[in-house]
Amino acid sequence: MLLSIFRVFGVSTLDVVRASKFISEVDPTIDPSTRVTVVGGHSGNTIVPLLSQVPNFVDALSKEQLDALTNRIQFGGDEVVKAKDGAGSATLSMAYAGARFALTLLEATVNGQRGSVESTYVNLEADARLKAFQTKTGLDYFALDVEFGSEGVESILELPTVSAYEEGLLQVAIKELKDNISKGVSFATESA
Repeated sequence: MLLSIFRVFGVSTLDVVRASKFISEVDPTIDPSTRVTVVGGHSGNTIVPLLSQVPNFVDALSKEQLDALTNRIQFGGDEVVKAKDGAGSATLSMAYAGARFALTLLEATVNGQRGSVESTYVNLEADARLKAFQTKTGLDYFALDVEFGSEGVESILELPTVSAYEEGLLQVAIKELKDNISKGVSFATESA
């Protein structure tokens, strides 16, 4: 049986979890469970936190603070590896993010909960509304927010309006994602 490309997705919740935690450290009035939209990919510069989507947050930051926070979100995994002296990675964080993703999916598919949203990699061909974005970027895959439903991915949410700062991050991410996707497709093809 062939799977619909609308039902194939990959987890990128760990970046969302890190972004949420890190913004609450910068502004303790923000609940650490506040969901931050993170798009793009899951490695370094391909991780694009859309901090402009957090109400009243970015306006209070200097450019230096925004740069430092963005870098921390993008390279947060490196902090863990360094803290473990290279003897491991963020296994507990990954487990938490995977469990959160799975629970969100199960709440939607099994319990019928509406409005369950997580960031996930999607094939941009899965939704005709994303054709212009796919054409503009030249990417086949991109992490976006999706809403889950009883059949899995119910709706892929379009990229929200981003700030000029985030647009610059996206341009860097898109270039790197092209290489990452090419390597991933080659690996999958050779392993098949």
